[in-house]
Amino acid sequence: MRLTATLVASVSLFGLTACESLDSDFRGFGGGFNTSEAARKATEPRPAPDNRGILSYPGYQVAVARRGDTVTSVAARVGIPENELAARNAVPPGASLNAGEVLLLPRRVAEPSPSTGAPTTGPIRPAEQVDVAVLADNAISRAEGTITPAAPARKPQTGQEPVRHVVKAGETAYSVSRLYGVSVKALDEWNGLDDKLTLRVGQTLLIPPEAPSRPKPTTVTKPGTGSETPTPPSAAKPLPKDEPAAAQTKTTEAKPAPGTPESPDLGKQATQASASSARFTSPVNGKISRVFSSRNKSVNFSASAGSPVKAADAGTVFVVTKTDDQVTYVGIKHDGGLTSVYANVDGVTVKKGDKVSKGQSIAKVSPGNPAFLNFIVLKGTQAIDPAPYLP
Repeated sequence: MRLTATLVASVSLFGLTACESLDSDFRGFGGGFNTSEAARKATEPRPAPDNRGILSYPGYQVAVARRGDTVTSVAARVGIPENELAARNAVPPGASLNAGEVLLLPRRVAEPSPSTGAPTTGPIRPAEQVDVAVLADNAISRAEGTITPAAPARKPQTGQEPVRHVVKAGETAYSVSRLYGVSVKALDEWNGLDDKLTLRVGQTLLIPPEAPSRPKPTTVTKPGTGSETPTPPSAAKPLPKDEPAAAQTKTTEAKPAPGTPESPDLGKQATQASASSARFTSPVNGKISRVFSSRNKSVNFSASAGSPVKAADAGTVFVVTKTDDQVTYVGIKHDGGLTSVYANVDGVTVKKGDKVSKGQSIAKVSPGNPAFLNFIVLKGTQAIDPAPYLP
């Protein structure tokens, strides 16, 4: 009984004295082997910023500090007033920053590009959006004659946009990492924390995005252990007997009874049915003014400005955005691995994640001289001729 009381007193004393050095996760207690970090989900590495330290995503931009940087030097480098940058990140003006620390920009600056030291152009987007964006951008530019087929594609970096977390009182790097199921190491690498993993109230953290899952390796069976040998038909029932020769003779065609109407031509009906049951409906009321080719990778429909643009088939909207030349486009995913893209539109009435039906109005044709709709169809990530799918 006395021993129990002593242990209780010791643990109570430990709790009082250790609360200043341990957070609510009791990290470091016991010092034994811990597999919790290994169980965290795999995450993507942080992309490389441009020469200004800018990482750009569709929803926001951040500046990555260098060794020896202060809020003052970062603000001067990216062209934003120091007081705005400091207030947005809950840090005093002129404060020193950790190497790799990220500061959320209060407003957008010029996009990264080769001229700013970035290998590519534009904000970082998911790979599937990049493929569509490049196709749409290049198709529109070629349609307008602004680039040649030999011109390099303006392809942005690929990656998922990280979730942002604003630090609240009492939170630690460990509690935040556990909240999102990521490792503390990844959280540190993405946000440039100090050696003590210090967080400040009001600080914006980027939560490392989950890495794409890799396909499972194909299982190879040992020789002789493959699929089972099928049972011979003769083991279940005897083979059918040969039919007599008389049964194989051709029968004469029976004549229809008097007054019976003529049989319909099913071949002609099948042809008409297939023509009217095309997979897609025309995305706009207009004629094709430019056909698909290995150079264009898309088709153009001539249509008056303001004409309704319709979903070619039922599906899910996965992107509504603009090309680098500020041309609006909408992307819809359909069953069977098909994707349709509608570029040179405005007045968009759908948003990402919306379910649309075949023929549903999603936007209008943008003004132009002449006005037209640029229509792209992809199978997987490959642009294909949409003609076989159109009525």
